[in-house]
Amino acid sequence: MSYFAEAGARVVINFRNKEARALKLVAKLQDGGAEAIAIGADLTDPDSVESLVEQIRQAYGELDILVLNASGGMESGMTEDYAMRLNRDAQVEFLSAMMPLLHRGSRIVFVTSHQAHFIKTVETMPEYLTVALSKRAGEDALRDIIPMLDDAGIGFVVVSGDMIEGTITATLLQRVDFTEHKVTDRMLAMEERVNEQNGTKIAQLDATIGRIGAGFDDAMAALSQRMLDLENKLFTTNDQLTA
Repeated sequence: MSYFAEAGARVVINFRNKEARALKLVAKLQDGGAEAIAIGADLTDPDSVESLVEQIRQAYGELDILVLNASGGMESGMTEDYAMRLNRDAQVEFLSAMMPLLHRGSRIVFVTSHQAHFIKTVETMPEYLTVALSKRAGEDALRDIIPMLDDAGIGFVVVSGDMIEGTITATLLQRVDFTEHKVTDRMLAMEERVNEQNGTKIAQLDATIGRIGAGFDDAMAALSQRMLDLENKLFTTNDQLTA
């Protein structure tokens, strides 16, 4: 966004429920001398999208660049098909609604993640799989309409990047990863304690066996000595009787 603003573009920021964050970005751009506005809209709600389109039309008339970077699917409280509705269906429907604002020479930028873009050839973490598959489905659906965009003189490009720190997806995955690490650490610590306890018990058992063994050896040595002493006494007695 800062790049567009610095290049002289007028920026429209769409948000679903993070209004404070959007307004903070608008203020930052405006402080830098750019013209920017924030408009709330849920891309899965056609009426909300229609209102967004109309507000953009009234504010600026048309769009030179449309950035599609909405993503989701890991939020709590959403329906099972929410990821596919947002990451695939809503992307195509939103682009269709925005077409009247685009013109020859406009460009569409679809933003995705490496995990989603390469999901067909590279496995991802299980917790992100639903999102990755739906994001890739959205990319494929948009690619299918490239011929139509070409006819209209509108460019289309895909930008794939790593997770963005602070976004809901990255935050949720970090929590999952942190939880897994906590469980793993606890299991390793428990295993270490068990091994230590087992080692201590084995050492104690070895010591006990050693003491028992040493006592047995001492007892056998003492018994052997007593038998030798008794044998010597018997020989002495026999010698005396013979004399």
